Amino acid sequence: MKKIILLGSTGSIGTQTLDIVRRHPDRFEVVALAAGKNVALVAEQVRAFRPKRISVAGAGEAQALRERLKGEKVEILFGDEGNCEVARSPDADFVVSAIVGAAGLRPTMAALEAGKTVALANKESLVIAGEVMTRKAKEKNVPLIPIDSEHSAIFQALAGNRREDVKRIILTASGGPFFQRSKESLANVTVDEALKHPNWNMGPKITVDSATLMNKGLEVIEATWFFDVPPKKVDVHVHPQSIVHSLVEYVDGSVIAQLGVPDMRCAISYAMAYPERVESGVASLDLLKIGTLSFFPPDFDKFPALKLAYAAAEEGRTMPAVLNAANEVAVARFLNRELGFTDIPKLVARTMERHRPQALNTLEDVLEADRWARLEASRQQVAA
Repeated sequence: MKKIILLGSTGSIGTQTLDIVRRHPDRFEVVALAAGKNVALVAEQVRAFRPKRISVAGAGEAQALRERLKGEKVEILFGDEGNCEVARSPDADFVVSAIVGAAGLRPTMAALEAGKTVALANKESLVIAGEVMTRKAKEKNVPLIPIDSEHSAIFQALAGNRREDVKRIILTASGGPFFQRSKESLANVTVDEALKHPNWNMGPKITVDSATLMNKGLEVIEATWFFDVPPKKVDVHVHPQSIVHSLVEYVDGSVIAQLGVPDMRCAISYAMAYPERVESGVASLDLLKIGTLSFFPPDFDKFPALKLAYAAAEEGRTMPAVLNAANEVAVARFLNRELGFTDIPKLVARTMERHRPQALNTLEDVLEADRWARLEASRQQVAA
C-alpha cells in the first residue's frame, strides 16, 4: 500500500490523481491533502478518501471546512505553512505535487527536505528553482518523477538506456488553439477563445500558457533539470494531434517515442505506480482510426513566449524565476481582461530586460527573484 500526500487536490491533476486512487484502493491510500478555496469539493474529497490532515487557502476556508466536516476526524490547516505541514506528514513517503504556479514551490521543497519521493506536476517549481530542488533531491537521495505528459514520455523513453547516449530530447506541442491563426489576428484573441484548448482539459492558467506556447517554454526549462541536459539539446516540434507525447533521439540515430491518447491519467498513474504500471481508465490508442500524425517547426515570431523561455534557460540563475513570475502576472491580467493576448509575452520580455540575474544558492534567492518580478510586472503599463 503506497501512502500518498496530494498537493493541489481540487485542480485538474489533483482530481485525476484521486480517480487513480479510487480505481486502486488496494494499492493507494491518501493520508493528506492540500487544496485551495473550493471548500465544497474539499469536503467531498475528505469524506471519500478519509485523509488525516488537510490544508486550504486561508483561515476563512478552514473555518468553513470545519463547519462542513463536523464529526470528521481530520486535522484542518491553512495557508502556505499549512501546505508545508501537509507535505511533511510523517505517515507517507510519496507526494504528488500539483499546486499550480510558484505557490507550489515551498511545499514541494518541504516534501524533499522531509526525504519524500516527489511526483511533480507543478512544473513551475522546477523551472524557477531547478538548481535548488535537484540539489536537495540528491542530498536526500529521493527521486523526482515527472507527471507532465511530455516529461513522463521522456522518462519512459529513457528507461533502460544510458543518459550519455542521448543526442537530443524532442518535446511535442499541440500548437494550442491558434496554431493556424495569422500573427496579426492574435491581437484580437479573447479570453474565451484562449481557454478553448483543442485536445487537453486543463485549468485556465495552463490553458492560456498553451495558447501562447509559454507552457512549452517552461517545459524546455523543466526538461533541462529533470534530465540534466543543456537547452540546446531540447527541441520543440508542433504535433497537433497530441498523440506522440515526446521523443528521445540517441546517438545511433534511434528515436524512441511514447504515444497515447491525450489523457493525463496515463502519466499520473505511471508516476504513482512506478516502476510498475496500473490500469488508468485511459482509452486505447487506435492508430488506424487516427491515420496521420503530423509535425511542424514552432513559429518563434508568432509565439515569442517560447523564444523568451529559451533565452531564460540559456541565461540561467534567477532569470527563469523572473520569466515564470512575470508570466503568471501577465496571464492573470489577461484573464482579468486588463491586457490583450499578445501583451502577455511583451510584459514578460520587458520584465526580463529590467532584471539583473543573480546566483541561485538558496530557496530565499528564488523567492526574492519571484517577488521582484511580480512587483515589476504588476506595475508596468499595458501599452507596448
